[in-house]
Amino acid sequence: MSRGLDWPALMRAGMQGLRLTPDAFWALTPAEFQLMLGDPGQAAPLLSDGLEALMAAWPDET
Repeated sequence: MSRGLDWPALMRAGMQGLRLTPDAFWALTPAEFQLMLGDPGQAAPLLSDGLEALMAAWPDET
């Protein structure tokens, strides 16, 4: 059973998260809106290897 889109969540993401005006939000195509929200698969957690690389590149001054 399809429940459709979660319009309140989409509107919050667009108008609160992206700070779009209502006119700008409703003028977007679904593809434009998805592009603005970004790909959730691209954000990976920072694992210990990544943290160690950052700490080596920018060490804290003592």
